[in-house]
Amino acid sequence: MGQRVVVVGGGLAGLATAHHLLRARPDLEVTVVDGGDRPGGKVRREQVGGVLVDVGAESVVASSTAARELFDQLGLAERIVHPEPVPAAIWSRGARHGVPAGTFMGVPGPRTDLTGLLDEGEVARAAQPAPFVLEGDDVSVADAVGGVYGRAVVDRVVEPLLGGVYAGRVDRLSLRATMPALWAALEGRGMPEAVASLLPAPGTPPRPRVMGLVGGIGGLVDAVVAEVRAAGGRIESATLVRRLERTTHGWRVVTGATNAEMAIDADLVVLATPATPTSRLLTDHAPVAASALAGIEYASMAVVTVALPAAGVPALPGSGFLVPAVDGRAIKASTFSATKWAWVRDASREVVLLRGSAGRAGEAATLQRDDADLVADTLTEVGAALGTPLPAPVDASVRRWGGGLPQYDLGHTGRVAAVRSALAALPGIEVTGAAYDGVGIGAVLTGASATATTILDALPPSSTSRQEHR
Repeated sequence: MGQRVVVVGGGLAGLATAHHLLRARPDLEVTVVDGGDRPGGKVRREQVGGVLVDVGAESVVASSTAARELFDQLGLAERIVHPEPVPAAIWSRGARHGVPAGTFMGVPGPRTDLTGLLDEGEVARAAQPAPFVLEGDDVSVADAVGGVYGRAVVDRVVEPLLGGVYAGRVDRLSLRATMPALWAALEGRGMPEAVASLLPAPGTPPRPRVMGLVGGIGGLVDAVVAEVRAAGGRIESATLVRRLERTTHGWRVVTGATNAEMAIDADLVVLATPATPTSRLLTDHAPVAASALAGIEYASMAVVTVALPAAGVPALPGSGFLVPAVDGRAIKASTFSATKWAWVRDASREVVLLRGSAGRAGEAATLQRDDADLVADTLTEVGAALGTPLPAPVDASVRRWGGGLPQYDLGHTGRVAAVRSALAALPGIEVTGAAYDGVGIGAVLTGASATATTILDALPPSSTSRQEHR
C-alpha cells in the first residue's frame, strides 16, 4: 500500500497538486475532497446561446511556465490560443480611452502618455512625479502611487487594472503583495525608473500577455480531472470536510453530516481551500496559522455572460473595457468575448457573446440583486459605453462567485509568512492556493507544483517512482 494523501479542495490548486503527485508517484493513494457540486472551483464552463464558454476565469498569464508545462502534460498544447490583437479600453468619465502603454499594472513609466484619460491638470501632476522611498515593510497601492503621481492616476489608471485581478480597494491593497516585482525594483530607484526596468526594451515586438484554450480554459479542468482519475486518484465532490484529527501515524479527515460522519485516514493532507475554511480546519492544530489566515478577507463578484442576436449587435471595438470604481458604475469591466477570442466568434454565426463583471470588495449591495437585474445592468452599461443600445439577449448566464477573490491587503506577505512558519512545525500538513502567492491561474499552478515537490521530496522513495515531476 502506498502512502495516502488527501487533498482538501477541488479547485485548480488541489487538482493540479493531485496530478503532479500521481504523475511522479503512481504508488500514492490520492483522494481529492471538495465541497462544490463539481471540481474546478472558479474555473467553469456553461452553455450560453448554444456556445460552451467560460463563466469564471478565462485566461492565464502567457509567461506562466507552470501552466505551459501542465498543458503539455495533459495534451492541451495544441489548443493554446492568444487573444486577438485588438486593444482594451478604460471607460472613464463617460468616454472610452485606450489603456495607456508603458505602464506596469497601470503604474506609469517615464514615457507613459495619459492625455485624454486624465484632464490637463492631472496629466501635469503625473508628469512631475514626486520622489518615493521605500520605508517600512509595506505600503498601500494608493499611498505609494498617489504620492508619486497624484490621486487621479490611482483612481483612473491603476485601480481599473487591479480591479480586474483582485476586485479590491486600492487604499488597502498591498503594493508589496500585489506588485512584488515593482516592490523589488524600487530598491534604490524612483518609481518611473523602477517601472522602466520592468518593461520590454523600446522596439521590442509586443507579446501576448495572456493565453487561453480553444473551447475555453475550463477544458483544463476536464483534462486534469480525467488524468487524476486515470492515474487512480479519487475525486469526491459535494463532500464537506468538517475537521482534521491527529492520529498515531498521521491525520484523519472527517467529512459528512454531523449524524453521518465519514473518516479518511491520511499520511499527508494538502489544504487547497480558501483562507477562511483553512483557518477553521487548523484552529486546533496551528492556532497562529489559523489566526493569520483569518485576517485574509475575500471579495465577491458575479460574471454575467450574454448571447446577443448577431444581426442586431453594433460593432464591438477592441477586446472590452475596464471601469474605474470612482465612477460608480454598476459593472467593473466588460469583455467582448467574440472580439477577444477568435474561437468564440467562430463558434456561432447566430449570436455574439460578451460578458460583464460586477462586484468589488466592500460592495455587497452590488450583488444583492437578482440575476435579471444584473443582466439588465450589464446590457445598459455596455450600451452606454458603446453609445448605442444593445438588443435583448437570446440567452444569458449569471455566475456568482461568493468570496471568490482573496484580498492582498496591507501586511499580506507577513500573514503568509506567519502561516508557513507555523505549519513548518506541523508535520503532514501543506497549504496551497490563491490565498498565498498570487490569485491568477498561473500563480495557483506554480504554487501547486511547488507544493507537490515539497511533498515528494519529503516522502520515502519508491521503486515505482517516476521523476517526471522534476
